[in-house]
Amino acid sequence: MRATIMYGAGDVRVENVPDPSIVEPTDAILRVVRACICGSDLWPYNDMPRSTTGQSMGHEAIGVVEAVGRDVRRVKRGQVVVMPFAFSDGTCEFCSEGLPTACVHGGFLGNGGLNGAQAEALRIPLADGTLYPLDVTEADARMPSLLTLSDVMGTGHHAAVVARVAPGQRVAVVGDGAVGLCGVIAAKRLGAEQIIILGRRPDRIALARELGATDVVSERGQEAVERVRALTGGRGAHAVLECVGTRDATLTSIEIARPGGAVGRVGVPHYDAVPGAARTFFKNVIVGGGPAPVRAYIDELLPEILDGRIDPGRVFDRSVGLDGVPDGYRAMNARESIKVMVTP
Repeated sequence: MRATIMYGAGDVRVENVPDPSIVEPTDAILRVVRACICGSDLWPYNDMPRSTTGQSMGHEAIGVVEAVGRDVRRVKRGQVVVMPFAFSDGTCEFCSEGLPTACVHGGFLGNGGLNGAQAEALRIPLADGTLYPLDVTEADARMPSLLTLSDVMGTGHHAAVVARVAPGQRVAVVGDGAVGLCGVIAAKRLGAEQIIILGRRPDRIALARELGATDVVSERGQEAVERVRALTGGRGAHAVLECVGTRDATLTSIEIARPGGAVGRVGVPHYDAVPGAARTFFKNVIVGGGPAPVRAYIDELLPEILDGRIDPGRVFDRSVGLDGVPDGYRAMNARESIKVMVTP
């Protein structure tokens, strides 16, 4: 089969690799119907050291179950399923508490020697706890939005949950990428009265407004902080969704949070320590977050996608086949595209 392999910064190839097979009795084989390129994939695209073996890429997918191991009970051949970016057993202490990304037997797909999802197929460990069956066909027109349940919609929602978004609040979303735009959707559906998007690219800002943003701040640094304060009566935001992962974005998030507010961090961090410790202490600001337990959120978000109340699939503005994946990375890295969908 064909799969995407990254050999170093800027070096993405689509190559023939061995077909996946059942290794453990709890495995399933997934034929990929839709996958995508994640903003977090751009970090290695920019700084991955040269590798002779390469890294299999992709951690978001919808697919059709092609085969299951002898111990798989919930997932059946022929089912269309969401593949969250983390695999989990669904039964451990943390899974039972709604945190499958901390599963004691789990891990992250496309890592640790596991096949990635920017491919024709892949092996799914712990299939019963990981895969989420859908009652749709692979030709369903809602497929782009359903695909976001594997990561970006659940991740934007996680930022909002951690930041304690509630009806009537002022919310700021730092970052205008796919996760930030899904954060806007999440804040709106949770009842935020004011949603400020911090971003500067016209196409993304226009979409953010359509999705529910009420205000835009295109400044950066201290100018952005002052602008958010001006928009919030000098107080700052009750909830801040940090959807970038840089030190500057995180510091801005802390600065624009009002006293007693909260920051939900879902941008993969590219810094050694959370900045602004003194500011969070003296403002009584809560800072939390991490890899989103997206599977735990599907029950809540799926009905709203199916009935059209939310449409997070709008974050996809380019679609490519597998052969187009390298150019999809280039386009996202150059900010020519918000998020690229892959149709193997």
